[in-house]
Amino acid sequence: MADSKDKIYSAPLDKMIDFRFDERVVSVFPDMIQRSVPGYATLIQNIGTMASRHVQPGSNCYDLGCSLGAVSLSLRHAIQQHDCRIVAVDNSSAMIDKASQVLAEDDGQLLVDLRCADINSVAIEQASVVVMNFTLQFIPPAQRQQLIQRIYDGLLPGGILILSEKLAFEDPRSDQFHIDSHHDFKRANGYSDLEISQKRSALEKVLIPETLAQHQSRLQQAGFSFVEKWYQCFNFVSMVAMK
Repeated sequence: MADSKDKIYSAPLDKMIDFRFDERVVSVFPDMIQRSVPGYATLIQNIGTMASRHVQPGSNCYDLGCSLGAVSLSLRHAIQQHDCRIVAVDNSSAMIDKASQVLAEDDGQLLVDLRCADINSVAIEQASVVVMNFTLQFIPPAQRQQLIQRIYDGLLPGGILILSEKLAFEDPRSDQFHIDSHHDFKRANGYSDLEISQKRSALEKVLIPETLAQHQSRLQQAGFSFVEKWYQCFNFVSMVAMK
């Protein structure tokens, strides 16, 4: 399955189907994510850098919602403790199949345990680093606090959660500013107004964004003693929370 240019929403659709991470998306995912998420490469690189500082010997590092394994590869090459293990989880079998090919072609030495599973059912144990890179937004809101609590409970003292999300904003003018700016970013990367509109409709019931304050409150409620926003471009943000 060769990577190709994302043209999924380039023609008018007779019926709008909710977005899902199927074979069609997997085949264009690298192009899609680079052209849709501002600063994606910067995020991936710095997630590895942060992990290398906070990883603990003999611990597990989790990549929850791993897609094609970009975060896992970043962790694999940044972490120097060779007695650690990366547990990479995604509920899309198409994503996991392609990720296994990507990882097999990589020369990193750190063990990556690739699992096709619901992250809500995966035990978080002996963890020093947990990453959810644009994953929580696809979890039903009613299940998010419980998931964050399970992650907190499974982290070692001093362990970190790196959480990247698309944001909503309470102030309507701010919200519209960031939406418009993101759409301009996508246009500059070659997406048409039709593609932008159709993909937004497909994601409407699947990707539910929240405000930065909601995320911060949830993390603090779970018990994290330190919560810091370290990256933002338009309505895309990444936070680090430390136990």
